[in-house]
Amino acid sequence: MENPTFLVASLLLAVLAVFTVLRAVRIVPQARARNIERLGRYHRTLKPGLNFVIPYIDRVYPVIDLREQVVSFKPQPVITEDNLVVEIDTVLYFQVTDPRAAAYEIADFLQAVEQLTVTTLRNVVGSMDLERTLTSRDTINNQLRGVLDEATGKWGLRVNRVEIKAIDPPQTIKDAMEKQMRAERDKRAAILNAEGQRQSQILTAEGDEQAAVLRAEGDRTAQVLKAEGQSQAIDEVFQAVHRNDPDPKLLAYQYLQMLPELAQGPGNTFWVIPSEVTSALNDVSRAFTQALPQSPATRQTASDRPANGPPPTPPRPRTPPPRHSPTRPRPTAPHRSPAPRPSPAPRPATRSRNRSTPTSTGTRTPRPRAHDRPIPTRPPTP
Repeated sequence: MENPTFLVASLLLAVLAVFTVLRAVRIVPQARARNIERLGRYHRTLKPGLNFVIPYIDRVYPVIDLREQVVSFKPQPVITEDNLVVEIDTVLYFQVTDPRAAAYEIADFLQAVEQLTVTTLRNVVGSMDLERTLTSRDTINNQLRGVLDEATGKWGLRVNRVEIKAIDPPQTIKDAMEKQMRAERDKRAAILNAEGQRQSQILTAEGDEQAAVLRAEGDRTAQVLKAEGQSQAIDEVFQAVHRNDPDPKLLAYQYLQMLPELAQGPGNTFWVIPSEVTSALNDVSRAFTQALPQSPATRQTASDRPANGPPPTPPRPRTPPPRHSPTRPRPTAPHRSPAPRPSPAPRPATRSRNRSTPTSTGTRTPRPRAHDRPIPTRPPTP
């Protein structure tokens, strides 16, 4: 029968052997690294994969992450050049490039990076005023990255990026900035409104100018066409009159038709009778008298006159022409049938000043003077 002590010892040795084998085999994940110390001294760095170490002699340190890491630091108070305290929140992107240096060159590289970032940020922002700090984030980021990359190189770190996440000025500064921005917006709105009104007025003026030009051109064209139409109408009438060769009777009738229109104006206090009207009246009178039948006394008087000569002219009275009101009709002698007589020879255009017209009673009524003279307005003589 086997000794129970031997069995226990064998079991302990088997367990120890298994434990030793397990301690000798180390598996390192990808993008990780582990430092090995042998007898208290750095020996080597385990690479990703299956690694073997000497149990109880080699000491394996915790895993170091070789991937790029992101660290967000809490907001830090920073004083600007114009003595304003602002809260700046930063974000740091770094990567461990040397696991040995990261483990032996510095005790806690994360805390070291944070403190270095805060001090560098205060140095950079302290040389800027608030307005420049708010508008120069890229400049601050580049300066921080340069300083941190240079300082953390011996620690086995590489700073890839440094970003400022937020810059919070005091509440009073925020209120002042909000008022300033509101004033700037109101200013831009007023300027844009004024520019729009100016542009609108300019366009309106240009439109009015073009409309006035087009309207003037239209009026000019209409007047030209109207004048051309009137000219053509006058030309047609003139040609028709000369083509039909009107006699003096028609012209005298036209004169008589125009006389009432001369006195129809409401402001006419006097009007002028041209000298041609008298000749027209003579032609009309002669046209009516020649058309009437002759009495026996008129035939006797006509037989006593010479055959080829004009009738004897009785003496001319020297009575002045009566004055008449422009609003009353001129009195005329009663019409009687004159004796028929042969048509007299055509008279010259120039007449004597006080020439009179013979009537059937043998007296002569004075004619108006040959020159046109306006008759003044005053009441008739009783």
